[in-house]
Amino acid sequence: MSEKVLMKGNEAIAEAAIRAGCRHYFGYPITPQTELAAYMAKRMPKIGGTFLQAESEIAAINMVYGVSAAGKRVMTSSSSPGVSLKQEGISYIAGADLPALIVNVQRGGPGLGGIQPSQSDYFQATKGGGHGDYHLIVLTPASVQEMADLTGLAFELADKYRMPAMLLADGTMGQMMEPVELPETEPEFIDKPWALTGTDMKREHNIVNSLYLVPEQLEKTNFERYERYKLVEENETRYESFMTEDADVCVVAFGIAARVSKNAVVEARKQGIKAGLIRPITVWPFPKKAIAEAAKTSKAFVSVELSMGQMIEDIKLASDCSRPVYLCNRVGGMIPSPEEVLESIKKAAGGNE
Repeated sequence: MSEKVLMKGNEAIAEAAIRAGCRHYFGYPITPQTELAAYMAKRMPKIGGTFLQAESEIAAINMVYGVSAAGKRVMTSSSSPGVSLKQEGISYIAGADLPALIVNVQRGGPGLGGIQPSQSDYFQATKGGGHGDYHLIVLTPASVQEMADLTGLAFELADKYRMPAMLLADGTMGQMMEPVELPETEPEFIDKPWALTGTDMKREHNIVNSLYLVPEQLEKTNFERYERYKLVEENETRYESFMTEDADVCVVAFGIAARVSKNAVVEARKQGIKAGLIRPITVWPFPKKAIAEAAKTSKAFVSVELSMGQMIEDIKLASDCSRPVYLCNRVGGMIPSPEEVLESIKKAAGGNE
């Protein structure tokens, strides 16, 4: 059984996290995700959880490290400049092989930029924004329902693969209100024998650490971690295909850009242009196989982004640079209109730069 309620995207994340068993939240207010923190501030004390507004984003992410090391589900949220401050801590969490959820409701940048929606943290999220060799599982919702669904999934995948996950949303998704169906029951937790829970002198002491002073040991650990990443790529890549079976032009977009693009694809079909859409739901792992398959029949790709074209590189690599990739983008907090996407589809169909 479940219930359907009208919720803002940020609040849907918070409630879904609680229902996924998260009882510890550490964060710092920043637009456009502050409603998430405010919701947690109201709800956590009522359910025996912990809400703490840290003195900084740096403090918040290190609190996440500590609670995760104890084996508990924990999360933090912020927006672009705040997530930049968390990058060292995220690298430490990844280096200690700890599960945690980081939510980034993106705003325009670089620097302080503006408070309007953006997707310009794509590189930071998918290529590893902190130091060292590591990945995050990065999920990109395109509706308030997915804000809730992917929050629960993020916790599950983080626990399953013992690595941090990120919900990469844009400001529109955070502020939008839509009906959302929420689960009523909490999931079962997987066993975490590595957690720092106290030994009662019945087992060996656990150590959670990212420091390896012996080069051979650090190399071995990195290789082993990447074997786990391969499993994530093989088993957890998620995407939506829309009218791609016979598409001459394949649009690739996520988040709010995908919603706009779907309307443009439908209109292109009405005008006789065979267009389709691939919507990455995970941008890491990126849906490489889906793009490669589309490249066999499509003449061109159109990347629709709220950035200066950061996703283009992944589309080109996945398609082995076998097809041209056109960019349709708005930045600074602007969102492409369906008409602008349609115009880019027409250019790609005609082979025009």
